[in-house]
Amino acid sequence: MARLSVIVITLNEERNFADCLEGVRWADEVIVVDSGSTDRTLEYVRRVTGNILSVSWEGYGAARNVALDRATGDWILWLDADERVTPDLAAEIKQVLNEDHDGIAGYSVARRAYFLGRWIRHCGWYPSRVVRLFRRNRGRFTENRVHEHLVVDGSTAELRHDLLHYTDPDLHHYFSKFNTYTSLAARDLTDKGKEFHLLDAIVRPPIMFVKMYVVRLGFLDGVQGFILCVLSSLYVFAKYAKLWELSKKDHH
Repeated sequence: MARLSVIVITLNEERNFADCLEGVRWADEVIVVDSGSTDRTLEYVRRVTGNILSVSWEGYGAARNVALDRATGDWILWLDADERVTPDLAAEIKQVLNEDHDGIAGYSVARRAYFLGRWIRHCGWYPSRVVRLFRRNRGRFTENRVHEHLVVDGSTAELRHDLLHYTDPDLHHYFSKFNTYTSLAARDLTDKGKEFHLLDAIVRPPIMFVKMYVVRLGFLDGVQGFILCVLSSLYVFAKYAKLWELSKKDHH
């Protein structure tokens, strides 16, 4: 059977980490990149692995590439601390490792998100497939500040079972991430040479709401679906408002 390395990045994830690691105890190697946790995160990590890398924060993609460079497995499974590998998904991954088809460089998985106490099955959030299992020498992460992604060299296939994503248990948690993510997203737009146009701030947020709530059937996800669609449109507005703010600063 091919060897598997699991990589996870952390910062103050004591609420999540014990459950996250429990689902991958069977892996050959677990590598954790921590960027300065001050809670009990590392205490939980040490129960499973001593393979902990402490780094200064330079972005999600950069942190994952640090872990990737340390990994020794034939295959890499990358997770966020608020995600869970179910027994069914674990069995499917083990089957992949056992068969190890030469022509496949990676496997995508559907993420099922638990938002404000409900599994979200629409809104464009599900199945939300992303390649999470890949050959170590065939993938690398982009180093965007936010919404980084994996670039895989080769063909990919799909895993059948879902990866569970316990994203936001309450609105306080959502908004604690909201400010950071919108600032990073605005900075990424600036780095790409995107200029602020008022029309973006006026038109893009309602388009996002209609796309998620109507076109992608977010109304079927009840109150949580409505809240998610509204917040997602607000996210877009905040991103462009912060782009405007950055443009003003850059001209002074």
